[in-house]
Amino acid sequence: MVMKPEAIIALVGLLATASLTDIRRCRIPNWLTLTAAVAGLTLNAAAVGARGVLFGIEGLLLGMGLFMVPYLLGGMGAGDVKLMASVGAIVGPHAAFVAAFCAAFAGGIYALAVISVHPRAKATRTAVMATLVGFFSFHSLRYDGPAAGDTKPRLCYGVAIAVGTIAAVILEGGWRW
Repeated sequence: MVMKPEAIIALVGLLATASLTDIRRCRIPNWLTLTAAVAGLTLNAAAVGARGVLFGIEGLLLGMGLFMVPYLLGGMGAGDVKLMASVGAIVGPHAAFVAAFCAAFAGGIYALAVISVHPRAKATRTAVMATLVGFFSFHSLRYDGPAAGDTKPRLCYGVAIAVGTIAAVILEGGWRW
């Protein structure tokens, strides 16, 4: 996959704006994800016609589908799902799959970093440590999470999606002009 300069500009603009708004407001606006999805479909259509539209729709559906389960389980917000769908509309299905995988990896590292240093994550750290001790001592994998009233820090997953997407495009060789 070699991306055209217009697609690279659209993708970088989307990821930068989504990351900044997610960090500042803990949400990714609908106008951004909808505009990016339409732009991705339009750029792909301009590049290869009807096949490009189908390519963008496949990427959009795959990107959305891969993050739908974590969203339904309460692990991420709807803006994150829509951002991944928009990324898929621009980069297509294969790169969307690689981007989602890289974003999950980046998100895991990000979550571990937040849990290890954030003051409100002390109950989570304690629960994870108790689980690890139980696993290695008694071969029991039982997780007793923090109490329901404990507040936990929020993750700005748009940043992980941005990092994962950039990693995927680089891995796929998409930055060549």
